[in-house]
Amino acid sequence: MNTIMRKSVLSVAGLAFAGGVFAGPIAAHAATPVEGKPVAATVQTSAPKPQGEQSRIPLNDEQTANVKAIIAATKKAGLPERAAVISIATSLQESKLENLGHLGDSNDHDSLGLFQQRPSSGWGTPEQITDPAYSTTAFLKGLKQVDGWQDMPLTEAAQTVQVSAYPDAYAQWEQQATDLVGQYWNS
Repeated sequence: MNTIMRKSVLSVAGLAFAGGVFAGPIAAHAATPVEGKPVAATVQTSAPKPQGEQSRIPLNDEQTANVKAIIAATKKAGLPERAAVISIATSLQESKLENLGHLGDSNDHDSLGLFQQRPSSGWGTPEQITDPAYSTTAFLKGLKQVDGWQDMPLTEAAQTVQVSAYPDAYAQWEQQATDLVGQYWNS
């Protein structure tokens, strides 16, 4: 080790010790080889754990593309992964991640797109609402207006934006949404 590097390491170690930080156990085992395979670490966030029984559906290529579009829009909006989880869980409940057009007699009023947003409620034109990037951005705009959305249960955050007749239904999709964000956030 060269002199400058050694002095830097010793200076940092001295500051840590002088500052009351005990680094002994880490330093004592630094030269000990670790055997075994690397293990993925789970990072704990302040987001609540999924509530209730969880549902899961297999996704086709269109649904996967919509997941990626939701994640891209979330990143573009500068929001964290939790916003993407809430968005994807909401879309799983509202449309099973399918960009739905008008469903005729089966349609819930004039609801369209991934989030079943309504032109008559001011979400945008039918063309806008059926654009995954636009509809996600519109949903996220509503989410950002909810004080404390980052720390509240997913159902509460989604319901505050969506105003659904079935407010607790969003919870069942939280684990799959979390898994999808974990899978595609960095891809």
